[in-house]
Amino acid sequence: MKNIVFVMALVVLSSAGYGQKVNFSGDWKFNNELSEQGDQFSLAPNSIVVKHTKKTLEMERNSTWDGQDFTTNDFFTLDGKECENPGMMDSIKKSTATYDKKTQKLTITSYVKLEDGTEVEILEEISKEGEKLVIDSAVSSSYGDMFEKFVFDKQ
Repeated sequence: MKNIVFVMALVVLSSAGYGQKVNFSGDWKFNNELSEQGDQFSLAPNSIVVKHTKKTLEMERNSTWDGQDFTTNDFFTLDGKECENPGMMDSIKKSTATYDKKTQKLTITSYVKLEDGTEVEILEEISKEGEKLVIDSAVSSSYGDMFEKFVFDKQ
């Protein structure tokens, strides 16, 4: 009888983490050494604050551009429905976000139309590698393509 109880307890404990959704919440600081940035410039934020619930993701990105500090705030629903957030140069960024349980990655696909008519597509895959948050970013427009990997340490 003790063996059966022990085996059942072992099964319950070993399966406790199986199928759980990764939670990206936290205050994260950019890790320059582990990241792969663009050759001429980078869109990497200095830090991000993530609030991740079962149905939503809020992301505050703290960045520096041309010597000026600024913050952008994005809100996404995780049901694949389109969300609108402020984009670059007073534009609107239209995004969809979906979570893949198998890969444990959150994919955010965004489109921004700039004042000059330029259309920008942004694809971000968010994952965790150990205790680090990783954002693989691809940005495409008529100006060209840019691929970066941002790695963050939890604060």
